[in-house]
Order: sequence, then C-alpha cells, then structure tokens
Amino acid sequence: MTSSSNEHAVVLVSGGMDSAVTLALARERGLVCHALGVDYGQRHHSELAAARRVAAALGAVEHKLVHVDLRSIGGSALTDDIDVPDEGGEGIPVTYVPARNTIMLSIALGWAEVLGAREIFCGVNAVDYSGYPDCRPAFIAAFDALANVATKAGVEGARLSVQAPLMAMSKADIVREGVRLGVDFSMTVSCYQADADGRACGHCDACRLRADGFRVAGVADPTRYR
Repeated sequence: MTSSSNEHAVVLVSGGMDSAVTLALARERGLVCHALGVDYGQRHHSELAAARRVAAALGAVEHKLVHVDLRSIGGSALTDDIDVPDEGGEGIPVTYVPARNTIMLSIALGWAEVLGAREIFCGVNAVDYSGYPDCRPAFIAAFDALANVATKAGVEGARLSVQAPLMAMSKADIVREGVRLGVDFSMTVSCYQADADGRACGHCDACRLRADGFRVAGVADPTRYR
C-alpha cells in the first residue's frame, strides 16, 4: 500500500525492535512520521534513549517524549518494586503495565488530531508476545472504533485509524522484515531490566522472545548483553 508523501502519521516508538520495524514500515509507505515516546515511569530508561536513536535513524521528522507517571500507581514489575521474572509463566505476567497501551494510544490520538494525521502506528504483536491484553486484535479494533467517536476529527468525518502492521507476525518474521527494511537492530533495546547503557540481562521474557526471533530467522543477534 502506498501513500502520498504529504500524509502524516504518528508512530509510537518505544526503542524496542518491534516499534523500530513499525516506523520503518510507515516510512516505506511514504508517510511523514512523527515519533512519539512515553516516559511512563519505567525502570528501564535506556529504552528512551534508544527511541531517540531509532526515530532519527529511520527518518521521523520529529521525536516527542511525553511524561506520564504510571509508577505512582504501580501494579507492574516494570513500574513498581516487583522482581522481573525470567519467564512470563501462566496467564498475564507481572510485567503487564495496567492501561499502558490505552494511555499511549490516547496520547498518540490527541497528537494525531492536532497534526491532522489520519493514522496512528503501534508495534503490538499477538503471536510472539507476553500475553498482554492490550496487544491483541480485539484491543486495537476497539481503540480504532473509539478514536472515531471520541475526537472532533472523527465525528466530523476525517476517519482516524490505528495501524498494527506486526500483529500477525512472529518475532522471526519481524526480524526478517527489519532486515529487508535496513533496520539496525543494534540500536534498539528490548530488555525489561536493561542497564543504563542499554545492555540486556539475557534472562527476562523480552530477552528470550527477542533472542528466539533472531535464532529462528537465522540472523546474527546484535543485542549487547551484560
């Protein structure tokens, strides 16, 4: 699908591999991309520096960082004093951050309306993921519907859409797509407990999924491990 070069889009960029590939896909369509990062109080702040690198390297026209204090409500190993497990285990893991994607997409929706952008891109994935409810097709469909009844643009006929191009891809598929698009995965950070330099622990669920993706894709893993 191609787009006119003057069409704008907001792309959520976390600093991880999925959002990097999502930004590259939006740019491939010829969209003018505005990268949005959210400092929500996560313990692994090195991903925010990675997001700036990704936005610059992959041609976003700007990178905006918005601050939201989800640490004040806690409830997640990523925002509270809860140990990050080596594996997610059964059910929804403690690394799930309550309402995180809802809040991020809401901020993206507001910025998109201000910019006159019709599309919002996010890198959620329902194949190789950690079981989060806000990474599922039903959530994206529901938010897409919300966007068009909750905004001035939507109710006046300027349809807004939420794009999740990685939804049905495995991690290996995402790696292959990134290679095709020329994404430098070494600049991304996925680890739930990366250190200040962005080096990964190699043990958490995010590290495991990422490493498996590179292994299955047959691509050398550029991740820097502690």
